[in-house]
Formats: sequence, C-alpha cells, structure tokens
Amino acid sequence: MGRRIHLAGAHLRRWVQAGTAALTNGYYAGFFQGKIYTGGSKAICVPGLNCYSCPGALGACPLGSLQAVLGSRDYRFAFYVVGFLMLAGVVLGRFVCGWLCPFGLIQEALHKIPVGRKLRRLPGERWLKCLKYVLLAVFVILLPLYAVDAFGQGTPAFCKFICPAGTLEAGHPLLLMNTGLRAAVGWLFVWKNLILLAVILFSVFVFRPFCRYLCPLGAIYGFFHPVAFLRYGVDGRKCTECGACRTACRFDIEAYRTPNSPACIRCGDCLRACPEGALFSRFGKSTGRREENEREKGQAASMTE
Repeated sequence: MGRRIHLAGAHLRRWVQAGTAALTNGYYAGFFQGKIYTGGSKAICVPGLNCYSCPGALGACPLGSLQAVLGSRDYRFAFYVVGFLMLAGVVLGRFVCGWLCPFGLIQEALHKIPVGRKLRRLPGERWLKCLKYVLLAVFVILLPLYAVDAFGQGTPAFCKFICPAGTLEAGHPLLLMNTGLRAAVGWLFVWKNLILLAVILFSVFVFRPFCRYLCPLGAIYGFFHPVAFLRYGVDGRKCTECGACRTACRFDIEAYRTPNSPACIRCGDCLRACPEGALFSRFGKSTGRREENEREKGQAASMTE
C-alpha cells in the first residue's frame, strides 16, 4: 500500500461502507425467508458491528462471538476472536468504524435528514464518552463470565439487553418475515426498541452517537488506534494551528494536536479540510509523541525563518 496512503473523498467512503454492508450481508434469501444463514462462513468474524442473527449475515459479529465464548461453560478465553480484534486493531484501528461498519453507515444516513439544528456534541460529553468502556467491561466481559444459569452457561448480555444494531438488523427483519417468532416477543424486545429509537433520534441531530458514546467494539479498536499501522500525521512545517481540522471533524477532534485520537474514525474530513495540506495519512510504525515532536520542531523552525 506504500508508506503513505492518501484517503479518497467522502463519496468513495460511502461506496466502501455500502459495499461492505452488502458483502457481509450477502445472503439475500434470508431476508425473504426470515431465516438465519448457518453456512461455514458464519464461523468467521467480520470487522464491523454486524449482527450474527441478521437474516443476510454471512459472518459473525466479533462482539457477539466474544460474549458467546466467554459465556460458554466449555471455554473461557476466545483466542480466535481476541486475535482477530487485536489484528484488526493493530493494522487498522478505528478505520474499521469509519469505513467497514454497517451500523455506522446507518447512523450517517440518519444524520443527513434535514431536521432541526445539528449538535456538535451532547451535554456531558466528557462523561458520556466513558459509557462505551463501561458497557465493554460490564456487558461484554463480566456478565457473560459470571451471570450464568444453572447449567453454567453465561448470557451474551450486550447482545441481549443493549445492542440496537441487532434489533434493527436482525430482530425486525426476522419478525417481519417469520410469523412464528412473533409469539415470543416480550418486554425485552420492547426495551431494546426503546434503545434503538433513542439511537435513531439522536443520530438525526448528533453525528454517530452510538459510535461516540456506546459502542464497545469501537472502544476495543480505540485502544489500538494510537499505535495502529494505519495512522494520521502532521507536517509541522506546514501546520499553522488554524483549527480547520477541528471545525471539519464531526467528532470535534483537534487533529493537529492528536491526529491519532482513540475517538477518530479515519473519515478523512480533517485531511480534506486542511488548507495547508499539513495533515496526511500513512501506513507504518510511528508514535504519537514523535509526530508531536516533529510538529513542534517544524513550528520552531518557521518562527526563526
């Protein structure tokens, strides 16, 4: 891919998002039959948040797979799933969120609805960002491990009680086409629909609120994001700290200060907005501190000229 990767425009990202969604949910017969695909590819994880129970899903959601193994009475560690998450995280980081996640695409489509005034952030942003780490620790790890039934089987708590992607991608299509499942609908489905409704409403006014505040998968990739091979950099000789990157960023990130923030989804808006071309994308090993030093040296040199 070369030392430097110049990310394409927003239109290409939309096509990649749509293509990934179509590819990972390519069992179209399932949508008409109201049945879940059970072929061999279902044992393979896909990188984004894509529900295993979606009628068209050809692969497995890594979050669901992780909970299933942690909650199993026969296994306590998911070597394959953890390895998959580490590999995707180290190589791509939250690029997965920005380019390869179907539920991210849905939120972005909702945000385009021209209703009311769009919000840069919600009140209590600093604390709301912590929710995804709480959900990761409690619902993805601890509850599947320790909230077990009489047979020693744990509960995939995040999928069961929280995940709006599963409600939208799996719950509604299955109930629509499979009338036999409707009798099983109870309070839990009502609760999950309330969560889904809240995410839909907030998505209209705030850019990708689920990714921003609630997604445990984004939290996992965020841990690796500052050291991922695919990363952003700042040319200190060109950067004037004009703030154009922050204005363009819908996550309100100061890319000239923290180009590899764990919140960044690599959408490329900041790169395209920089009037000096100081921000760039590259593929290779580097450290955030080194980039910061390069920026500071560049600024010092420009002041002495």
